[in-house]
Amino acid sequence: MKIRPITHTSAGAVLSLLLLFVLVAPQLCDAAGPTAVTVNNLPTKKLSLAVGKSTVVESADPIRRVSVAAPEIADTVVLSARQIYVTGKSSGLTTITLWSDANRVSAVFDVEILPDVAALKEKIHQIFPNEKDIKVLGTHESITLSGTVSSAGNLNQIVRLAEAYAPRDKNTSKPHLLNLVDVGGVHQVMLEVRVAEMSRSLLRRLGVNFSYLSESGTNFGISLLNSLTRLPAAGWPGNPLTVGDNINWAFRFTGAGATWTGFIDALKENGLTKVLAEPTLITLSGRSASFLAGGEFPIPVPQATGGATTITIEYKTFGVGLNFTPTVLSNGKISMAVNPEVSDLDFTRAVAVQGFLIPSVNTRRVSTVIELGDGQSFAVAGLLKDDIREDVKKFPVLGDIPVLGALFRSTSFQKNETELIVIVTPHLVKPLDMAKQTLPTDAFIEPDDFEFYLLGALEGRERKSTAKSPAASVPGLKKGSGLEGDFGYIKP
Repeated sequence: MKIRPITHTSAGAVLSLLLLFVLVAPQLCDAAGPTAVTVNNLPTKKLSLAVGKSTVVESADPIRRVSVAAPEIADTVVLSARQIYVTGKSSGLTTITLWSDANRVSAVFDVEILPDVAALKEKIHQIFPNEKDIKVLGTHESITLSGTVSSAGNLNQIVRLAEAYAPRDKNTSKPHLLNLVDVGGVHQVMLEVRVAEMSRSLLRRLGVNFSYLSESGTNFGISLLNSLTRLPAAGWPGNPLTVGDNINWAFRFTGAGATWTGFIDALKENGLTKVLAEPTLITLSGRSASFLAGGEFPIPVPQATGGATTITIEYKTFGVGLNFTPTVLSNGKISMAVNPEVSDLDFTRAVAVQGFLIPSVNTRRVSTVIELGDGQSFAVAGLLKDDIREDVKKFPVLGDIPVLGALFRSTSFQKNETELIVIVTPHLVKPLDMAKQTLPTDAFIEPDDFEFYLLGALEGRERKSTAKSPAASVPGLKKGSGLEGDFGYIKP
């Protein structure tokens, strides 16, 4: 083998080849591109479980490894080479991936853990067997209730039961529950209230006044009843004045240069006062309604403004008032919070403030919570008030003498008795049909000129025509009379 020495020409060719390789090699590398990455495009499978429930998943390929994206939502246990045990821990979404022996992804599961809706339905059926229209739908985010219930009380209990199964917010721990349930039946409540108050008063009074006038002008008098100071000018025995039970008798003696004048007042009075109110209110279940038949009286309120005192006016109510809140329960029962009140002004105990006379208020107030059926009534009684006032004015020493001391005494006896009774009756009602609704003015016929000017009639007589009068089209209403039969509300 012969070795040739490298000549100048061959060295140039080598350098040319090296330069060509340096220029072409980067382009060849760029043409090849980066290392290829493959993405698993296996179709995912759906898997749904209830919280606390489990299932067994079988794989066609041997299982080498299992991965759970959210272990707090679902848990897995490998049972054998081809079986895994999946358990739902809490509501939510997660992914379970299985690998085979060749480190190849063999299956991917989208797992949805739902609330235990079946257990909730069973509980509702056991506790409320009559509520058959309740529908329950659960997702991993919330529970939805729909359908119809018979009463608001049952609805509140069903909602509280569903909150125990609903998923909870991670931050506030509040249950995610969507309530779309309607309450069936009638939920309008009409309350009839009758308030009766009876007041009896008794007043007895006896007073004696004497005066003495001598010829020399000396005066001497005894006045035991300040309101009886007007005496007759002359005459004896005087003119007796009688007004009802009030007897005023004056007499005068004149002789020996002296004049004796006397005035006797006797009063016996009985008073009777009756207050009766029958308010009627309609409201929805769970809503409050109020009623007041009375008025408002002003009360001056002093206020300091800029160093000066100004008077502002506030108004206080009085009269017959009512405030009630009904709640319709099951089986036609109605639970009510009732607050009736009766008040009136009392000027005998008024207070004067800066020239203003402010009366006091006598109030009877009741607050109670009851449960009744439709049309049943309850009564609140025993609100009694008994006041006795006795007043004796007498002349010192002389007024203490037995028998004769009555001439030197003024006595007054006053007694007031008051009793209040409240009767309440609730009704479940429906709206009226406008086509069948009657009014007190339906029977009114406007008089013509002849009837009004010549006959002096305020209502006209029925005209004979083919058209029916309003009264003829109203059932249960006689012409020229008031309403007859049931009216005011319609029972369900």
